Amino acid sequence: MPGSGGRTMKNRSTGIVALLMIILMHLPLSGIGQEFLNGVCRIENGRMIFKIDLDWTPDQLRLVSSQFNLDTLLLSKVMNGKADSIMLADGWKWKQINPRTTELSKDLAPAPPHAPAFDKVLPPSRIFLLDDNWLHVSGFPEPDQANYGVNKLTYSNLFKYSDSMALFILPGHTDARQVYLSGTFNEWSTMQTPMKRSGEGWSVAVPLLPGKYAYKYIIDGRWTQDGNNKLKENDLNGGNNSVIFCYNFVFRLKGYTDAKKVILAGSFNNFNPRELMMSKTGEGWELPLYLRPGTHSYKFIIDNNWITDPDNPVVRPDGRGNFNSFMGIGDTTWFRISGHQSVKNMVLAGTFNGWNTAELKMTKTESGWQLPFILAPGNYEYKYIADGRWMTDSANPFVNGKGNMANSFLTVKPNHNFMVDSFPNANRIAVSGSFNGWNREGYSMVRKNNRWMLPLFLKPGKYTYKIIVDGQWILDPNNMLWEENEYGTGNSVLWIGK
Repeated sequence: MPGSGGRTMKNRSTGIVALLMIILMHLPLSGIGQEFLNGVCRIENGRMIFKIDLDWTPDQLRLVSSQFNLDTLLLSKVMNGKADSIMLADGWKWKQINPRTTELSKDLAPAPPHAPAFDKVLPPSRIFLLDDNWLHVSGFPEPDQANYGVNKLTYSNLFKYSDSMALFILPGHTDARQVYLSGTFNEWSTMQTPMKRSGEGWSVAVPLLPGKYAYKYIIDGRWTQDGNNKLKENDLNGGNNSVIFCYNFVFRLKGYTDAKKVILAGSFNNFNPRELMMSKTGEGWELPLYLRPGTHSYKFIIDNNWITDPDNPVVRPDGRGNFNSFMGIGDTTWFRISGHQSVKNMVLAGTFNGWNTAELKMTKTESGWQLPFILAPGNYEYKYIADGRWMTDSANPFVNGKGNMANSFLTVKPNHNFMVDSFPNANRIAVSGSFNGWNREGYSMVRKNNRWMLPLFLKPGKYTYKIIVDGQWILDPNNMLWEENEYGTGNSVLWIGK
């Protein structure tokens, strides 16, 4: 089962078994009320789980409280993000599913001797009807973050990925009544992705983007790790989840068929000389894998001899007297600087290449210098080096730091724009928070038409932050969502969804 979080909350329920029986026999409501309540509670792996929607109206909150005998005050605290202040008691657990959804869960208590057996109340197939129909996964879910990945399956034909469709195959378990696939791609839904009997096992195809995904099989209600997959990670619940990668690139090396072994090494795996073994083909060697979007340097190691890719003309120095091949996945960002015609050597350096001072030599044009470079969505700092002299990008108004420590700041594919309408007479406004380690200087905002703004790319999740106005730290005046901090001054809260 996926990790279930670690916070608990108190509840004044009169009996979990009685509550279970109410749900199974369906509450005597009709219309919108019944439909609404059917999506509130589900039973999963011996636990009763309540889905708490932060967009509930007061009437819906009262309906849930009355029908399930849940404390309205405690529900309100959860909805207002105050779950941390609730005493850990009664075995209830609290889990944040996404910015607008939380879950409350508790182990089912043993039924009293006179209560009917659970499997006699409703057949197992009906149990799943009480599950998570409130989830509606559409389009392509975002994969987990990973630099690279290669699958390690006992049999390679148990997973296939082509044209954005991932085929999961579970051999055996022919006596099972129901099998579901659950993972990060469907928010660990327990019934959204049913598998079909296929030959001597089960299979299902899921639309997925290239990337990393964690998953498990649910076989007749039992969460089961994929025994044919050697890749796993801790599920934070006393077990492991299986891990699969959907590939987006194939490295190929023609010839060298007499070599005993060929290994791929690159910036994505810190040039590890022993990890990524390539497979021999009729024409040479190849290795399919997942690579995160962006630019990567690499080499082939042929029987301990390092070489650049003979079929790739993009070769750059590494600053230590050697050369690496370069490739990229994603959209191209053009770095351009006007003028400086008398400069003999212009180099780009930034956080995206470890501030390497020799690697990214720019090309001279009639009006200045330029360099195309593929960058993944994110936030980057950079500078130009003109004949050894470091300078910021005069065409870019976004700068971080001060004086000689100032760097030009670039955001690729921003998904949030911080804006402040107040303080038109301020000299400098910045933003700092959990996304930049609460840097004292913060990310500088730019003033346009009496409005201060800063576009950023932020990964999905929760962030806390503050606005810095001429050195004074304040809550964001345009964001009403905040939480208390250890200093009693509060932090603004921002949720970024997938």
